[in-house]
Parts: sequence; structure tokens; C-alpha cells
Amino acid sequence: MTNTDLAAQTHARLTPQMRSVVDRLARAGRPALHTLSPAQARIAYEAGAGVLEVPRAELPRVEDLHVPSRDGVQLPARLYAPGTAAALPALLYLHGGGFTIGSVATHDVLCRELARLGRCMVLSLDYRLAPEHAFPTASNDAWDALAWLAANAARLGADPGRLAVGGDSAGGTLAAVNAILARDAGLPLALQLLIYPGTTAHQDTLSHTEFAHGPILDRAAIGWFFDQYIPSRAEREDWRFAPLLAPDVDGVAPAWIGLAECDPLVDEGVEYGDKLRAAGVAVDLEIYRGVTHEFIKMGRAIAEARRAHQDAARALRAAFGIDGG
Repeated sequence: MTNTDLAAQTHARLTPQMRSVVDRLARAGRPALHTLSPAQARIAYEAGAGVLEVPRAELPRVEDLHVPSRDGVQLPARLYAPGTAAALPALLYLHGGGFTIGSVATHDVLCRELARLGRCMVLSLDYRLAPEHAFPTASNDAWDALAWLAANAARLGADPGRLAVGGDSAGGTLAAVNAILARDAGLPLALQLLIYPGTTAHQDTLSHTEFAHGPILDRAAIGWFFDQYIPSRAEREDWRFAPLLAPDVDGVAPAWIGLAECDPLVDEGVEYGDKLRAAGVAVDLEIYRGVTHEFIKMGRAIAEARRAHQDAARALRAAFGIDGG
């Protein structure tokens, strides 16, 4: 089957709403992010990040702050809270973007929705990006932020006994790694919220072949992102990049995994769910049919995104023991 045939076959599997988004993006003719410099790609991604989002929720508390890293750098972060009640549960959220693009700003609307619907605090982290900061900097920053959140939860008004970690795409990778590190450190987490996480070392699953030409995310883009972050293919065997290779995941936090059917990353998300289940970890895995990578940030146009917001929030509430979870 030719690349054109594969692309047409994928296009036919998309929901009408998703197909409309893909077609509009194609007509816009914007350069693919992987054809730009990292700095240009960040600007382009940020410019389009909110276009398809649900309306921005107003919250009683939104606070910009800084989180110290192990090497002394103060990492920007944003704290969201749906109210002023004391001892709210808290989620550390790690944005997607191939370890190269994305920010607190690009995921502001999503984090507001998770705080509002999940009735919890959300701490969104601006971890350092590649290529300026290669592997394992992002992973280290993510863990430093989780450890800091646990140590400072009470001061922030959060409940140190009800913490979770989550993220999308590369942020989902970081969240999965954090869940393992938390287990090793004896830090109990209520949930790991993984939205189409990357988990494999070499992107060699069948879905990477099936959706190699997109839409939204394709093989060329994935290769470019990972070449920025971790150019050594040997280093990609490190489980902090590919948590599917972790020696064991016994005793890690329960997982909610949300995947997109027409996404190169879908198979490795399923495989990671299987790895967790085999270790006795409770897993709630949902594949949203007819949508692509990045759909979670398209709630204005994609009904499945709004459903995923609700599903993720329900998982958070249930994990945190909030009535109505």
C-alpha cells in the first residue's frame, strides 16, 4: 500500500469533526513544525495552541510561581485551584510537545479544565526544553517538581496525602517516569494520568507504521523531536525516556490512560497499560475513536476532547476520594 493510500485510509477513519480540523489545517498551508528551528517551532505552536480549545475557565486562584531544580535553576510554574478551600488534592501536570516545544501557556486551558472538573489543584510546570537542555533534563525537572510539590503541599493549601501526576504526549512520558520514581522514593500517588504517552525506545510499533504520515503527528515530526532531546539512539534504551523498558512497575500508582485511535503512539500506550496490569496495577484505559494525537486540546471542535476532559477529571475525583468521582 502506498503512502497516499495509507493517508486516505486514515482520513476515512476520522470522525467528521476531526476530518474537518485536519482538512482546515491542510488548507492553511502552515509549515510543519519539524521544518522550523526549535525556537521558531515554539512560537508557531504557541500561536496556534488555543485556537481549538474550549473557552478559558475563570478560576478563583491562578498563581505563577517558581519551583527549584536540583541544579539551582528556578523553573516557572503555574498553580490553578478551583476554590480557596484548604487541603485540596493536587495534580502535577507536564505538558506535551516532544520535549522541544510547549509550555505552561500552551496548556493553560487544559489545566484550567482539569482543575475545574477534577475539583483539584493543578501545578503546571515549564520544564526545560531541548535541544538547549537534552535528556535527562526534562525528566529530572519533572521529578524535582513532584518532590517539591509533596514537600510544600501544605504551604500551597494542598493535601500532601492526595497527590497525582499527569501529562500528555512527552508530558505523559514524564508522568509515567515520575510515577516509577515516586514508588522508588516511597512517595504515594493517587493516580498517574497519562494522555497518549510515549513509552517505547525506537517508535517501532505497528501504529508508528500505520500513521507514519499523520495526520497531525507523523514519523518525520517524531524523529525531529527526539533528535533534539535524545540524539543518541543507544541512550533511548534508558527507561526514563522509554518507560516500557522499566525493569518493573510493581507498586506504582493506578493509571488512567487516554489514547487517540489514529495516532502513532496508540500501540505503545496500550502496551504500557498491559505492562502495568501485568504488574497488578489498576488501569483504566480509553481509546477515543476517530481522533488523532493532540485531540485533547481541540475541545471547541472535537466532541471526544470534551469527553476526555470529563473522563480524566472523573478519574482524578475518584482517585482523590472526592464525592461524585
